[in-house]
Parts: sequence; C-alpha cells; structure tokens
Amino acid sequence: MIRFNGIYYRYRPGAPPALDGAAFNIRRGSVHGLLGPNGAGKTTLISILAGLRPLQDGSITIDGEPLAVWRAARPNAIALVPQDYAFYPMLTVAENLDFFAGVQGIARKQRRHNCLEAMRFARLETVAQRRADELSGGLRRRLNLAIGLTGAPEILLLDEPTVGVDPQSRRFLLEAVRQFAAISRRTVLYTSHYMEEIETVCSDIAIVDSGKVLAQGPLSEVKGGQNLEQVFLQLTRDSAWE
Repeated sequence: MIRFNGIYYRYRPGAPPALDGAAFNIRRGSVHGLLGPNGAGKTTLISILAGLRPLQDGSITIDGEPLAVWRAARPNAIALVPQDYAFYPMLTVAENLDFFAGVQGIARKQRRHNCLEAMRFARLETVAQRRADELSGGLRRRLNLAIGLTGAPEILLLDEPTVGVDPQSRRFLLEAVRQFAAISRRTVLYTSHYMEEIETVCSDIAIVDSGKVLAQGPLSEVKGGQNLEQVFLQLTRDSAWE
C-alpha cells in the first residue's frame, strides 16, 4: 500500500499551495488514476513520489516504510514517464534505452536484456536504429514509455502519457498500460484530465482539484452508477465553494 497523508507543497513562500493536505491510498498491483484539471496538483504529487521534489509537509509510506527509506533500498523501483519527451533526440532508440538504463547503474548484461524487453513491449524493434528526432509523435511517446521500463520498476508513474498523440497511438498506449499491470502485477499511477482514459485503464481513482483530493477509492464506488464526467464536475463545482 502507498499512503499519502496530508501532503502540502508550495513552490515559493506566500504562493497558493500546489498541494493542500492531499491524502489518499494506492493499492499495490493496481492501476490507480489521478484525475483532475490542469493545475490541480497531479504533476507535483507524482514528482514528490518520484523524488524530483522534496516532501515539504505530510508523509508518504510504501508498505509501511517512509518513502525515503523505501527508495534508498530500491533506487530503481519507481520510474516516472513525464509529460515532456525525456530522451536525447540525436541518439537512436536503442542508444537512448541503453543510456538511460546505464544511468540507473544496471550491469551491462542485465541492461541489454532490460532494453530489449522494453523495446519489445513498446513495439519499437523496427525503429531501433532510427534517431529519436525522426520518430512520429506516437513513436516518441512509446520511446518515453520504454525508457521508463528499462529499470524494471515496481511502481510506474505515468504523467499524461497520451498528450498530443493520434487516436491509434492513444489506443496502443492505453492497451500497453493495461498489459503492463496485468502481466507484471506492478503498480501504476496514471495521471490524466481525460475521463475516458481513466475509465478505460484504471481500477481505482483519486479526483484532485486545487491541491486537494475530493474523492478516492475503487472506480466503480466513486462513480456510484453515474457517469464519471458528472461525478467530476459535481465534485470540482462543490470544491470551488469551500
């Protein structure tokens, strides 16, 4: 279980909080959706979990251990696939995968195996020797995903992974997320402001607005028989009057 308890974060003193007491739980082995509008605090939250931003206030535990302790014992166990492209455009697909696996300190033999597995999973074998800047938008998103898999993470953080892709590429990426969770039984935290994506891939959900978690739990329970868009609009409308 991953537990977020009272997470606060400000980007500068005196600024409105990006996270304002956010609290929710993620079941290990689930695909957990983090749904909210732009600026809701989703990226800030996963950046803290990924270790890119400090935990200013509150606590995060994984299987009962503080986040810092858990991460120190497993340095490659959490991987973030960001919204922006996170690769070197002048390197080939294969070179990018090898480089980012090497940065994680993976031994050469294991690195080769992990890179091949990540490439196969993202179906990039036919473009392995093409430079990243020659790829289409959909293939670039696949490369982003493959890089995130090179360390064989236990927890995969996906931040708006389908932004700017065509419908066919979006379908592929959503199916890849489902397969990753089903085959490996690892944990996925999936952030999006697309409700149909959350409904397609996620078993659990937390709805976030203005840095607060408005609802959380199994998707079917949060929806309660309603359309997810109706639930989302009602919750965010109510939160504006708090």
